[in-house]
Amino acid sequence: MKTVFTLLALAISLATFAAHQAVAADKPNIVLFLVDDMGWMDSTPYGSQYYETPNMQRLAGQSMRFTDAYALPLCSPTRASILSGQYTSRHRVTSASGHQPAAPAGSSPYPAKAAPNRPLLYANSQNFLDPNLASLAKTLKQAGYHTGHFGKWHLGLSQEHWPDKHGFDVAFHAQPSPGPPSYFSPYGVHAEGKPSGRNHVGTITDGPDGEYITDRLTDEAIKFVEANKDRPFFLNFWHYGVHGPWGHKEEYTAEFSKKTDPRGEQRNPIMASMLKSIDESLGRLANRIDELGLTDNTLFIFYSDNGGNTHSNTYDDSKLAKIQEGHPKFAFIQDWRKWAGGEGPTNNAPLREGKGRIYEGGQRVPLMVRWPGHIKPGTTSDAIVGPIDLYPTILAAAGIEKPKGHILDGESILPVLEQTGTLHRDAYFTWFPHLIPAVSVRQGDWKLIRRFEPHPSYPEVRELYNLKQDIGETNNLAKQMPDKVKQMDALIDQFVKETGALYPKPNPAYAGPTEATDGLVARLCKLVKTDGAIQVVGEGRLPFLGTAQVHLNGPLKMTLVARSKEGGKAQIRWSKKGEGTFPEKNQTVDYELPAGEAWQTVKIDLPIKAQPQVIRTYLPAQHTPVEIQSIRFEDKSGRVKSWDFSQVTP
Repeated sequence: MKTVFTLLALAISLATFAAHQAVAADKPNIVLFLVDDMGWMDSTPYGSQYYETPNMQRLAGQSMRFTDAYALPLCSPTRASILSGQYTSRHRVTSASGHQPAAPAGSSPYPAKAAPNRPLLYANSQNFLDPNLASLAKTLKQAGYHTGHFGKWHLGLSQEHWPDKHGFDVAFHAQPSPGPPSYFSPYGVHAEGKPSGRNHVGTITDGPDGEYITDRLTDEAIKFVEANKDRPFFLNFWHYGVHGPWGHKEEYTAEFSKKTDPRGEQRNPIMASMLKSIDESLGRLANRIDELGLTDNTLFIFYSDNGGNTHSNTYDDSKLAKIQEGHPKFAFIQDWRKWAGGEGPTNNAPLREGKGRIYEGGQRVPLMVRWPGHIKPGTTSDAIVGPIDLYPTILAAAGIEKPKGHILDGESILPVLEQTGTLHRDAYFTWFPHLIPAVSVRQGDWKLIRRFEPHPSYPEVRELYNLKQDIGETNNLAKQMPDKVKQMDALIDQFVKETGALYPKPNPAYAGPTEATDGLVARLCKLVKTDGAIQVVGEGRLPFLGTAQVHLNGPLKMTLVARSKEGGKAQIRWSKKGEGTFPEKNQTVDYELPAGEAWQTVKIDLPIKAQPQVIRTYLPAQHTPVEIQSIRFEDKSGRVKSWDFSQVTP
């Protein structure tokens, strides 16, 4: 009798499995091809005339291309939102800290205190995606999909937070993220005694010496597709490129070093080389899917995790001076200087700024979606979409119900893709309480940025832009349109309430506002507070105010509001980042401060290349004091660093 029951149970199990497989066989394969740090303008289908991406161009002709797709300004929050379908304020992975140890269970997300000059406490990011969530991979796996993750993870350092704990059957990754120490084999995974002081672990194995990680990941992804060609699969293909440490094929880089961008915006041959390798990866994967006859039944998503990186560079002489010769980083910095000089990785123009900022350059990204028979090839959409939408879209395409109890903030964009309808939501939000902390809301053509406190480079706490008329976010309309600001502020308030966002709290150690002159260093002079100004009293032949806190990229416009009874000729002098000594020539601009009792506004164009290290403002204060009401620096993208002394009292 026991044998009969055993056979009956086995028969029922096999029948259930067969039925499950039959249902699953009708479902589309899912491929998510995610590039790291690829900006909105970093491919030919989006307008680059410097980078060469023929396979991305081909995919655009087969897909719907989104013009207004968003990510978060940093990678980990975007990745967590993809796999959870939730806003960062809900899943609480708000910064790129997935390579750091998790905080002890039960600890407060807020630090106990901050520096005494900081009025607010900001909640720390959670350093891992909660494995108890019904992740996209878990949900697909339960529906009969075979799931594989290849490449960067950055959603948890320790093994209890690795991809296999989130529903992936196969994983090929390295920790700590963003990936292995080298882009070339041997990759350094499982290596002891690395210069970083970290032992890298994970499932990546070395290949032949000199093998390139972008190519290797593509090999592994193709093997996964081949192994699962007869059953539905979810390929989560998250490239390490084009993120640092910027490993590149020199033969490609050498060719791009001879090229000039007709737009005059993009000129980094290392980035061009890495994008070429990513494009080749895309072509190889797409071709193999074609060869296996899987294209028509594959939903293929091409996406980036944040806006293009415009700020990172590795050419600074001061860095070289601190690194012992023979250290791997010494060679790396020298390599960057050889090929890229003083260039940042990319340029997002006409968008403002880039990675790590809440402006469009930091969060608007490429998104292309292909699904033959469902999506009309070569179409475009200006629908406002983001990482929270991929989870519900994939479930809708596969005919899978949302997991019970799991909150989805995103909305399926399948009606947009199939051109059968539009999105229902009223607005889209970005919660980013780090670096330059802010939250933004996009509603139609309008975007409101709300900062939690003024920042020296971003003094306005409300910025309102009409992106249809001003994609570069150069004209802040907040003061001109207070009613519009109020209406969009209310949307943010509701969003904060609904998602449980951890709003900044007062800092108990706050000791009051900083001095108005903080960041300015007086040399051969002293500063005296007067009513609504500071007085510069000369104590030497060439008195000046120096600052190393103008974190803007040149060229700059300087505005000085000052007055002097005697007036006179003076000068602005600067050093560029990486210069060991202060230059005597070529990096100066002369100006004149008129004499008189009236306040004078002096505007000076500073042809500074890249980012200045120090700016000195020489003043005609040798014999009579100069009063200053304000100093302001502004770059071409509208970023500002300023000092306002109008509220100063003696």
